[in-house]
Amino acid sequence: MNRFIFFLLCAILFLLPLPLGSYRPWAILAMGILISATFFIHLVFSSINNKHHLYPPLYSWPLFTVLGIVACVCAVQIFTVSVDPFQTKQMLIKTSFIILFCWLLFIYCNTEKRIKNLIYAIISAGVFQALYATYLNLSPDIISPLFGYKHTDRAIGTFTYSNFLANFLALCLCLGIGVLVSELKRSTSDYKQTLKQTLRAWTEILLSSKIILRISLIIIIVALILTRSRMGNSAFFIALMVVSLLAFFIYRQKPKAFKLLIVSFFIIDLIIIGAIFDVEKVKQRISETSISSETRDEVVRDSIPLILDKPLLGSGGGTFYTAFPAYQSEPYSGYYDNAHNDYVQFAVELGIPTTAALGSLILYCLWLCIAAMRKRKTALFQGVAFGCAIAIIDMLLHSLVDYSLQAGANSMLFMTILCLAILSNKLPAPKRSRKKHG
Repeated sequence: MNRFIFFLLCAILFLLPLPLGSYRPWAILAMGILISATFFIHLVFSSINNKHHLYPPLYSWPLFTVLGIVACVCAVQIFTVSVDPFQTKQMLIKTSFIILFCWLLFIYCNTEKRIKNLIYAIISAGVFQALYATYLNLSPDIISPLFGYKHTDRAIGTFTYSNFLANFLALCLCLGIGVLVSELKRSTSDYKQTLKQTLRAWTEILLSSKIILRISLIIIIVALILTRSRMGNSAFFIALMVVSLLAFFIYRQKPKAFKLLIVSFFIIDLIIIGAIFDVEKVKQRISETSISSETRDEVVRDSIPLILDKPLLGSGGGTFYTAFPAYQSEPYSGYYDNAHNDYVQFAVELGIPTTAALGSLILYCLWLCIAAMRKRKTALFQGVAFGCAIAIIDMLLHSLVDYSLQAGANSMLFMTILCLAILSNKLPAPKRSRKKHG
């Protein structure tokens, strides 16, 4: 039963993007029913087996405290300040499902093997989305078999918005890089490699058993480029560069081929693959974006008075679409049912204190990642922390100009990453690792 529940968790992460990125209320409800059923199985299993843990470990409670605050604020908003109680109820339900899912993750992802398998499931979801999106993007005459969505010039996968797909793929990439780094051989000293050793290291990266994982990441990168998402691509490579530079200074035992691996992502992936699959169009979108055609800054500007009017509790979870038009200073060139800035949107809907609590949780998890990269001796934990750090910075950057966290698949995946960040730092090392590295 323990394995079955873990399998269900992996299956949920794989299935989440399929119903339009779980961005529709019915999709969130469907996934919620599956999560609730899994949690019910957990309760029954725990009641039968007294030795099995019912509650998550103590070190997970900072996460549940913040999510509990969000749920409580939404519950209060429904009966007080919410301008659209129905939407706030939806956010309360969504938050409750996230709490249940994270609850199960902390209990059933309690070993190195489980963590690695969970990440493999996430990568598999990314590869599926990448292949599906690439196929549709390169076949303009084909209508999507899923829900009959028409193809656009930007890869969209099973999502409703290409930037949602870009963010999802980037998060999958980050975790994949983390696992790949964890599988590199560790160096025992700071000696400089000879040319022969360098070539051998390159060969190990390109031709070893890790080639399957490497090819999977390349497939995801191809689809990421095909989304033509400006921030989706920029945020990933900026985050990769920042965390990689940080790792050079804080890693105690650097993997021998670490530098080569990171360089390969920029040279092989960005230049070579980008040249084949039209990274120039991404550059073109960036260069052709004019201030006059972009109104996202105006949306942020007009949202400030809304935040100041209701700074403590906000207008109600999920109510930006309802509350914002009254504060809109002038008609925009585009249609905005979201703020295109998750920071602003959460502040509008949940108030400043709750938004600050969410931000504190994310920064806390980022700090745990950095500490794990510096202190942990178990290769997997160190690598997962590296990947989670990239993912967190990627999301912090992407959220400046988009609303990816409003899609159920992306928010659930990001919460999974925060759980993995905590686990990579707090989960006790197995005895064999202690013996080996002690």
